[in-house]
Amino acid sequence: MNNPAAPLDSLPLRDDLRGMSPYGAPQLQVAVALNTNENTHPVPDDVVEAITRRVHETAVSLNRYPDRDFTDLRRALANYLGHGLTEDNLWAANGSNEILQQILQAFGGQGRSVLSFVPTYSMYPLLALGTGTEFTAGSRAEDFSLSAESAAQQVRTHAPDVVFLCSPNNPTGTALGLDVVRAVYEAGEDANTVVVVDEAYAEFARFGTPSALTLLEGRPRLIVTRTMSKAFALAGARLGYFAAAREVADAMRLVRLPYHLSSVTQATALAALAHHETLLATVEDVKMQRDRIVDELKRMGLTPAESDSNFVFFACHGDAHDMWQALLDRGVLVRDVGIPGHLRVTAGTEAETTAFLEAVEDYLSVH
Repeated sequence: MNNPAAPLDSLPLRDDLRGMSPYGAPQLQVAVALNTNENTHPVPDDVVEAITRRVHETAVSLNRYPDRDFTDLRRALANYLGHGLTEDNLWAANGSNEILQQILQAFGGQGRSVLSFVPTYSMYPLLALGTGTEFTAGSRAEDFSLSAESAAQQVRTHAPDVVFLCSPNNPTGTALGLDVVRAVYEAGEDANTVVVVDEAYAEFARFGTPSALTLLEGRPRLIVTRTMSKAFALAGARLGYFAAAREVADAMRLVRLPYHLSSVTQATALAALAHHETLLATVEDVKMQRDRIVDELKRMGLTPAESDSNFVFFACHGDAHDMWQALLDRGVLVRDVGIPGHLRVTAGTEAETTAFLEAVEDYLSVH
């Protein structure tokens, strides 16, 4: 009989997986959970009804496989993004993590490398590990910024097969200038480097912040990834996607699992896209609370980063884990991202934001 408590070491696990911990933020039962960058606003009732109707219509044919190429969904995503894109430029999968995994399956792998600039999304090295791709940790400036000159030089030095640029960056929340994307793309010409701009939080960017979607034309090695988990408040639906040259989408067909997007997922996403204006109405509320967090943390003497995302990364000028625990004791869960002296908090509803700010003020009053 199997012993569920037996250590993984008893299994013939791959050597490079030994000692690893699975990705994941703490899932604790608290009054205010602001640690995973979800859109904490509930899905509006009319959108719930639209999704329910569409899924109900789909349920009668669940005995059949879904549309393998999810053509209707790719067309709807192209219409949502605009920029002259068509369904041939779009690809989707079960969350943007699967999108990134498929990109590495196609363009990474044994003997190939992916470069990203840390601190950044902590899944990147894990996705590299899972696909047998060497992960190269590039560097940022002391203030966590990344200049075009520095990024390009590091690309020329390492000659990676793939570069991940997270913009707005997680966990710092800051967006990259398009000059960085251009410089990285040009620096990767000789190595034929595929450049991926991860725009999971793009809809939350401050006014005037440009998207890398504007750079796609004439750049066949550029991929811009997005998700419906954040701005669309559909984290539970698991739908990520990218826009790129047609041949990049065609390459994904070589590595995707058969019928990888279920009929229910496609139906849910199509209903949501048909009501995207209603869903995205909460984005401005989230941005307002994000900016409120930045302003209030500054008033309290802390140092938050100016954010283009739905979260705020801030220096707490002390023991970050001590503050994290103190906030948790007050029923507010934020993210300890493992960077000394820093924490990250999701911008939630007005009430959730108030609870967070009051908990921080209480903590600072005794420290």
